[in-house]
Amino acid sequence: MKRKVYFIDFKATYKENLLFKIGKLLDTSGLGSAIKKRDLVAVKMHFGEQGNTAFIRPVFIRKIIEKIKEAGSFPFLTDCNTLYAGSRSDAPHHHITAIHNGFAYSVVNAPVVIADGLRGRSETSVVINRKRFNRVYIGSEIVRADSLLSVAHFKGHELSGFGGTIKNLGMGCASRRGKLAQHSTVSPKVKSKKCVGCGECITHCAKKAIRLIKDKASIDPEKCMGCGECIIICPNDAIQIQWNQDIPIFLENMVEYTMGVLKNKKGKTLFLNFITDVSPACDCLPYNDSPIVRNIGIVASKDPVAIDQASVDLVNNEQALPGSCLKKNTKPGEDKFRGMHPKVDWATQLEYAESLGLGSRIYELIKI
Repeated sequence: MKRKVYFIDFKATYKENLLFKIGKLLDTSGLGSAIKKRDLVAVKMHFGEQGNTAFIRPVFIRKIIEKIKEAGSFPFLTDCNTLYAGSRSDAPHHHITAIHNGFAYSVVNAPVVIADGLRGRSETSVVINRKRFNRVYIGSEIVRADSLLSVAHFKGHELSGFGGTIKNLGMGCASRRGKLAQHSTVSPKVKSKKCVGCGECITHCAKKAIRLIKDKASIDPEKCMGCGECIIICPNDAIQIQWNQDIPIFLENMVEYTMGVLKNKKGKTLFLNFITDVSPACDCLPYNDSPIVRNIGIVASKDPVAIDQASVDLVNNEQALPGSCLKKNTKPGEDKFRGMHPKVDWATQLEYAESLGLGSRIYELIKI
């Protein structure tokens, strides 16, 4: 059976502006059946790194919040801290970045709750027993929420080919330990030239896996739990992720984490992809390059696989914009994501998600 994916474009009139159409999209795609009165609803999104401007506009998020409140539910905006050291690597800086990018309560009418706590260690272990992981580590406040609404900015991505609903859930909802497990098979590494032997990492290591050897930090991989806190704590950027994961394995890891996020949310989820400002790379970068195609629209579905497949197809059916980074696969029907990231087979994430029963790549696009 074809899964339903609902779509609105950006055309508007005096009678139906875009905010009105977003409300109609939410009503038609099943928001009312995904949440109930008094639910605490996690609205999972990406607030954008400082310097990035491709993230979803706060005014659109406010409309989504209004629709959730109309149902008698209590929404909060959420994301988990980043694995890398940046403007969203701990809860205080994450909050500041969200506010600077326009996601203040006075604008969106909902609070921001960082799901994995102060430094990314507030996590809940979810048993999935799959090929890559027996258990996954998800930001606790997302697990504890009654309902989950994923609102993703659809764009290219340097590791996954594209970033949509699956990435917003699998990578975005993972705690720091979960993110590290997806990206790397080993513990972080110490760059000796940058290490000054200050001992900050030792103080913050919960498993006492770090010690000083000849005034340089050394990590015992047998003791390391992979939380990644030392990466953030180090004032000299001397402890770094070992980006050693093969891309197909990384994509399967991300999908299994998506499975963990959704495990206890059956019938309590809805997914939206904003196919706007389709930048070549992730919103985690402190900048964004020119969009590769025009602003296409917004899609919504209860199927995380179908919505990402539909979003890929909508982008690939477009003519590439002049002046973007795309030098090949620019014509309608050509694969824009392979044009940007030729070494990444983006279909792997959808194929694996389908094999795990998370959804179907066969869909019906219903224009509203």
